[in-house]
Amino acid sequence: MPIITLPDGSKREFSEAVSVMQIATDIGTGLAKATVAGRVNGELRDACDLITEDADVQIITLKDDDGVHIMRHSCAHLLGHALKQLYPDVKMAIGPVIENGFYYDVDMEARISSEDLEKIEQRMKELAKTKYEVVKKMTARAEALEIFKSRGEDYKIELIEDMPNETEFGFYYHQEYIDMCRGPHVPNMGFIKAFKLTHVAGAYWRGDSDNKMLQRIYGVAFPSKEELKDYLVMMEEAEKRDHRKLGKQLDLFHVDELAPGMAFWHPKGTTLYKVVEDYMRQQLNESGYQEVRTPLIMDRSLWEKSGHWDKFKDNMFTTETENRDYAVKPMNCPGHIQVFNRDLSSYRDLPIRLAEFGLVHRNEPSGTLHGLMRVRSFTQDDAHIFCTPDQIKQEVQACIDLVFSTYADFGFDDIQVKFSTRPEQRVGSDEVWGLAEAALEQTLKDAHLEYALQPGEGAFYGPKIEFQLKDCIGRVWQCGTIQLDFSMTQAERLNAVYVGADNEKHHPVMIHRAILGSLERFVGILVEHYEGKFPTWLAPVQLVLASISEVHNEYVADFAKKLKKHGFRVQTDLRNEKVGFKIREHTLQRVPYILVVGDQEMADGTVNIRARGGNNLGSFTFEQLLQMLSDDIANLGRVVE
Repeated sequence: MPIITLPDGSKREFSEAVSVMQIATDIGTGLAKATVAGRVNGELRDACDLITEDADVQIITLKDDDGVHIMRHSCAHLLGHALKQLYPDVKMAIGPVIENGFYYDVDMEARISSEDLEKIEQRMKELAKTKYEVVKKMTARAEALEIFKSRGEDYKIELIEDMPNETEFGFYYHQEYIDMCRGPHVPNMGFIKAFKLTHVAGAYWRGDSDNKMLQRIYGVAFPSKEELKDYLVMMEEAEKRDHRKLGKQLDLFHVDELAPGMAFWHPKGTTLYKVVEDYMRQQLNESGYQEVRTPLIMDRSLWEKSGHWDKFKDNMFTTETENRDYAVKPMNCPGHIQVFNRDLSSYRDLPIRLAEFGLVHRNEPSGTLHGLMRVRSFTQDDAHIFCTPDQIKQEVQACIDLVFSTYADFGFDDIQVKFSTRPEQRVGSDEVWGLAEAALEQTLKDAHLEYALQPGEGAFYGPKIEFQLKDCIGRVWQCGTIQLDFSMTQAERLNAVYVGADNEKHHPVMIHRAILGSLERFVGILVEHYEGKFPTWLAPVQLVLASISEVHNEYVADFAKKLKKHGFRVQTDLRNEKVGFKIREHTLQRVPYILVVGDQEMADGTVNIRARGGNNLGSFTFEQLLQMLSDDIANLGRVVE
């Protein structure tokens, strides 16, 4: 007679084993119709799964993130169902959930075109409209293999064979189509209301270039047609803002197959990059950080001691010379501990804040590389704070304050906070993890910040706070992190010590923190957020002075020289072209101000100013222009139009 405890604390007793759906029905028929699945004692379960013992149960609907995730996973199965009807010889590989949607890797002779996508999507819609029941059957190993052998599903067979300890598998029956999955899935296809297949890409089976290249069909799915429509509009806007396209148009950077996953910065892009870096350097100076630089390549033994080798060795670039193994650093923390360890610090010296614009390399799979957003070589605005346990709260709070003030200056005011706890693969004792998690969470509560819990998503050495900023079209970008580490400084790791008030040696707590994260990625986010129309303080070129005719060139050159002496980023356009042509060209280059000089301006000692949006601001003397620019730049978030 299981007793079911609901999230509000109420209890319901049943005379026999009961399914999640039966519990929902007992609460109300409306809830039963909306039930996607259940969370039983913290574990997601299918609505049909039986509960035989006392349990805490939460009913999951499409109003819950878990419900949307399950619906998207079921959409992948629906794609498989439609594919099998249209292309009976297709072999199904894997079909997981991704952000906003799903994909399925398939092996088929025909190359899927955009017209094929429309046909497949239409068949999916026809199947979903029938609202057919999804039937779950736990299937013994031998039977599972036999079913897939009879259907020619070689990839599914390989997956089963690679799980030798599994005795049974979850099979989901979509009418005549059968798929294997851990689930859960929707009870019926009536929950699939709004989806779209977006594109096809190549993907090696299991990400291994030695394996066969499959076709990966991508799709997006949402609980309602309105949400799907809003998303597709956003994606159209995102395509216009694509930093790769704007990077080429604005001559900021390029990527090349000669160095995959690594950016070649052009002069204007380098200027933008340096403005961002210089801003952060100023914040570091004002916040009591000391800037350091550490080697790009260090002995493998250091990475083994720190724990990074076991965790990241497959993503580390390595080299060997004089019978020694080295690794190109994927992170900066072990190097900072080496700097800290050069002197024996007193507790009176703490906290010690070491910062570095550290160039790191990670061997990301080629298929995941994406402009500046996913690269193999990038610079972190990285810092590590060595402190005593009683300094944790004030230091973490200072990091939080720096995150919010920095994002505001760059034009982001909608910030989401996530708190990530211990992962399965980790270093350090449970006791230490408990202390670290409690310290971070208490700081968040004392700061009165709303946050979402992410169980199991912490770093391998400690829990972390993640900061996600929302851009102007509603996309969310994970950038800043604060991680609390009691382990890496211990004797069995890298053995950082300080002398305490008791004259004994102690291991400091280490706070890992990054505000922007990857400078490359953050610049890419800025390009897309502003669509290349940067506020004046960020713009690679802040002003262009254009002459109407050759007789004005000397005046323009002298005026520009005076502006440069005041620190402004200025270009001149002295070409023998019509001034309208010059204005259009520099407007397309998103220059905030275009200064035009003709006979009248030269006679009056002024310039005529056009703002980026096309407004003619009139004539300004040099002093008036300086005041206007100073006011503009002082207001960091202002976009001139």
